[in-house]
This record gives sequence, structure tokens and C-alpha cells, in this order.
Amino acid sequence: MRDGKQVVKVETSEANTLLVGGGETISRVPDTGLKAALAKIPDFFATRLAFMTPEHHLVRNFAVRELPYENGRPIKVDRLAATLGLPTARVHAIVEDLERHLFFLVRNEAGEISWAFPVTTEPTPHRLQFSTGERIHGA
Repeated sequence: MRDGKQVVKVETSEANTLLVGGGETISRVPDTGLKAALAKIPDFFATRLAFMTPEHHLVRNFAVRELPYENGRPIKVDRLAATLGLPTARVHAIVEDLERHLFFLVRNEAGEISWAFPVTTEPTPHRLQFSTGERIHGA
């Protein structure tokens, strides 16, 4: 006891705990649940991405990379196909797959790619500016 107050020394390993806040309190909790959840992530994404061919990745990566350079305009699927040197029908099928399976790409009413996560030509509350100066909305 010190000055009439009991002093309790608690030894915990901060390396194995997380701080979780709620309201005005912060509590320490074991990190075992988080570690277990993180360990499942590679399998989860491998399963979700299993349908994607190298062409799917090519189309998606192109859309994400190029949308910021389009000055707010969506990407026409036919132009994407021509730029990548892939058959137009194949690229349309890939874009449909990406929309249906993962919501990676979204087309507007005209059939142009307007969302390629994490960027979009559609107005959102999120604005992004790249180090090279391009600006675009965040999805």
C-alpha cells in the first residue's frame, strides 16, 4: 500500500494484446482472434479470385490505372480492348465477369467503365489526388 491506496502491479505482454476503444474507455484484449482472422485472409482471397484469368487481371488493372488519366470520363470497353490487343467480345465478357463476381468494375448506363475500385468517375464524397497531379473520386 502506498498513501492508503493499494498498488497492483499487472504484468502483461503488450505484444500480444490489442487496444479496443468504446465510448470513453479503452480496453486491452488478446490478439488471438485477430491473428486467427488474418491467417484466413490468403485463403479467402484465393477463393474469391479463383475465377480470374490473367486477362481478367489485365483488364481490371488497366481500368484502375487509366481511369485517373481520363479527365473524369469513363473508359469505353471497345477502346480498352483495342489498347490491350484483346478481342472486343472477350473484353466485354471479362468486364461482365468482374461486375458479377467481385464488383471490381462497374459500367454506367452507356456500358462504359465508370468504377474501377478504388477509383470512379462518378461523384462521391471522396476526392483523390495523385502525386502526378491527376484527380479523381474515390470509390
